[in-house]
Amino acid sequence: MRIADRQRVEGGRERITVVPETLDDLWHLSYVLEPGDLVGGDTTRRVRRDDETLRDTGGEREHMYVTLAVEETEFARFANRLRVSGVIEDCSREDQLGFHHTLNVEQNEELEITKRWKPDQLDRLKEAEEATDNPDVAIATVEEGAAHVHTVAQYGAEERTSLSGATGKGEYAQSRTQLFAELTEVLRRMDADAIILAGPGFTKQDAYKYVEENAPEVAERVTMVDTSAVGDRGVHEVLKRGAVEDVQAETRIAREAELIDRLMAEIAGGAKAAYGVESVAEAAEYGAVETLLVVDERLREERGGEGEWEVDANDLLETVDRKGGDVVVFSSEFAPGEQLSNLGGIAAILRYRLE
Repeated sequence: MRIADRQRVEGGRERITVVPETLDDLWHLSYVLEPGDLVGGDTTRRVRRDDETLRDTGGEREHMYVTLAVEETEFARFANRLRVSGVIEDCSREDQLGFHHTLNVEQNEELEITKRWKPDQLDRLKEAEEATDNPDVAIATVEEGAAHVHTVAQYGAEERTSLSGATGKGEYAQSRTQLFAELTEVLRRMDADAIILAGPGFTKQDAYKYVEENAPEVAERVTMVDTSAVGDRGVHEVLKRGAVEDVQAETRIAREAELIDRLMAEIAGGAKAAYGVESVAEAAEYGAVETLLVVDERLREERGGEGEWEVDANDLLETVDRKGGDVVVFSSEFAPGEQLSNLGGIAAILRYRLE
């Protein structure tokens, strides 16, 4: 994320001009934007001219700059865009004011956001800005007869390909070699800045030797990690052990995996943990919250008035922050966020046990 400009405006708001440079940045923005925010950007709109109405129902498509009062956002990962919908509050064509419109925001397109920024939202922008310099990471997990390749993004880890071949060595050596060859070609095409090669046993070492002999430019980016499983489970082990953090500073999902494991251990031991909004709110009032964990999707619903909490989400986060606690917003796209959702979407690791 590139921050192009920042300026204070009336009403205690701040206008921040951002340029999302990656798909991760668009995902971050989907959780920063809220109903009522003002978002401005370049767009095109079909304008029909007649004596009765001027609206987006036909006619020629014209380029214009619009500022929307946000009603809804949607992160369309597979379309590589963020959709921001709302009513046109300002426009380079005054006859379009008051109509509904959708901005389709793509990478490297400038976006102007005016709102009352909350501390966690500014933290999220800063995180996205700092992540620009982080390397892209691929995790390849390998065992006899199978290989999986995931990419690591801030919205989660996503499987890109799954390969299979015959198991064993000896008479199956050719099939085994073919599996390594296919894996090497996948990693070469991905051109990741860093690659973690993981799995049980010695198969990953054999795979690495093949990569080293046939694609040394790929091998020099490889780090090997022992795991007991491959696929999604293997990736979770890699993240839990902090292997990604060695090559990608402050990886969001690695921290989430570590925190959720710590939380579950505290819950299992009946110790310093709270979950569910009522228990967490009580702990926050006592100043007992060391780290607040909340799912981004749930937080957005509560802030947008679509949730079911009797506690105001903003007041709760401000209470934790005021009393020295950390706030970590989890991605609903990744397994730790799913685990947290099963606990009501919010939990806390405490400084001390509450009786």
